[in-house]
Amino acid sequence: MKLIDGKALANTIKEEIAVEVTALKKAGGKTPHLAAVLIGDDPASAVYVRNKVKACEKVGFKSTLVRRGAETTEAEVLEIVKNLNEDPDIDGFIVQLPLPKHIDEEKVNLAIDPKKDVDGFHPMNVGRMALGLPSYLPATPFGIMQMLDRYDIETSGKHCVVIGRSNIVGTPMSILLSRKAKVGNCTVTLTHSRTKDLKAETLRADIIIAAIGRPDYLTADMVKEGVVIIDVGINRVDDASRKRGYRLVGDANFEGVAPKSSFITPVPGGVGPMTITSLLMNTLKSSRKEIYG
Repeated sequence: MKLIDGKALANTIKEEIAVEVTALKKAGGKTPHLAAVLIGDDPASAVYVRNKVKACEKVGFKSTLVRRGAETTEAEVLEIVKNLNEDPDIDGFIVQLPLPKHIDEEKVNLAIDPKKDVDGFHPMNVGRMALGLPSYLPATPFGIMQMLDRYDIETSGKHCVVIGRSNIVGTPMSILLSRKAKVGNCTVTLTHSRTKDLKAETLRADIIIAAIGRPDYLTADMVKEGVVIIDVGINRVDDASRKRGYRLVGDANFEGVAPKSSFITPVPGGVGPMTITSLLMNTLKSSRKEIYG
């Protein structure tokens, strides 16, 4: 069993980006600029955005945080998005989810200029991804693809089972792994809460992407020897022995499935760190005009 160290890989990629940004600045080029919009006071969102700002500093990007209270109206959020769309210095930006309930997330997402949609959620980028055209890939799937690539995990001809069909992880992963590409050419089965006999599906899998949001859902009796497990889940489980009163676990029962795995991502320290790094990679692509010219 080999651990896929997302934290170490994220640091390696950040170092590569920092070298490129330094060279860009020396050549008189524009410094990549990532902005984040945070509406409300969700503590997890605040931590996530703070980590994005820190990551920008580490690689030499400019970063802007637009923070507003939970009482901010939908019209005001759309105005913020419009201003960021029109700001020539901003290469990419993200609107942190979830938004307060009175704001239509879909309307906000559709208002983002696809050329600055470094989260990869706009229908234009999703459509380009589905067609195999250059696009900003959703951050978490992009990070997973980097993991598979850089750990030289063979995907061609393999059977991949994706557990979970969200637009953020499951569905994009099913598309990316089925594409004709270096990391791709899989036969993909997309499973979900309505799948009958999920165990039968996962037992056939060479690669499992667990993204269903249920702690310890994937157990040892559901996987075969030599399987590759990418665990996207980050779930809080009560634990009185911990100072915080809880611990983080994935969607896979690590103690059970790890001994049967050839490769596995830990939780925490696996997929999570790669998500922010993917945002940086997309922002760098935007600053280079790599996707849309």
